[in-house]
Amino acid sequence: MTSIIAAFQFLTIFPALIKRMFTPQEMGRAVGWFPLVGVVLGFSLFDVNYAARLVFPPTVAAALTLSAWIIFTRAFHLDGFMDTCDGLFGGFTPERRLEIMKDSRMGAFGVAGGILVLLIEYSALSSTTNLFPSILLAATLGRWASPLVIYAFPYAREDGLGIEMKRNVRWQEVVVSTLIAGITAWVMLGWLGFVFMLGAAAVGFLTSLYAMRLLPGLTGDIYGTVTILVEMLILAAFTAFPT
Repeated sequence: MTSIIAAFQFLTIFPALIKRMFTPQEMGRAVGWFPLVGVVLGFSLFDVNYAARLVFPPTVAAALTLSAWIIFTRAFHLDGFMDTCDGLFGGFTPERRLEIMKDSRMGAFGVAGGILVLLIEYSALSSTTNLFPSILLAATLGRWASPLVIYAFPYAREDGLGIEMKRNVRWQEVVVSTLIAGITAWVMLGWLGFVFMLGAAAVGFLTSLYAMRLLPGLTGDIYGTVTILVEMLILAAFTAFPT
């Protein structure tokens, strides 16, 4: 239970039931429950959208849903994505890229990337005809792809929370996260859900391989970037290929 609570407190605005710092081992175990956080987040966001549509047109409901998405997650992954855009595209050496990514100030690449992601997600939320599965799978598979790359790729720095998670993630956490994501995908779409899982894994690994060309390893910002890209592309896919 401590690991599950750690996952919710780390990734969302979930109330701090455990008012202490989690150990590195607890944070490593928490990675396996990331997709469960996505399932709960997906249900919560659909509830927000459903309630908003009782009063507002679909476009306004989509904007409110996206706002709730950012609030519920504290813009955690979005901030990592924007930092990644600044670092990977604004630096010319691995050292400089890591330095930029650690800087709290936002640059032009980060702002542009954030705007484009939010625009695509808003457009998808306001136009899809399969809102519930698109939201649920986006939130779940986005938080499944990150455990895969946390386990599979080296970390770029020798300090920070990301390295503690990386050092303490075992293959068992990958199995747990895959079971949660797989069951969710099957319930939502049957065999087609597994196609979405393969797509999410491909996005995660391709993003990580690209980052590895520019950096000595991944960072927490890259983990957030993987989540954001998977969420965005799954939401967009539901508009291009209605199920």
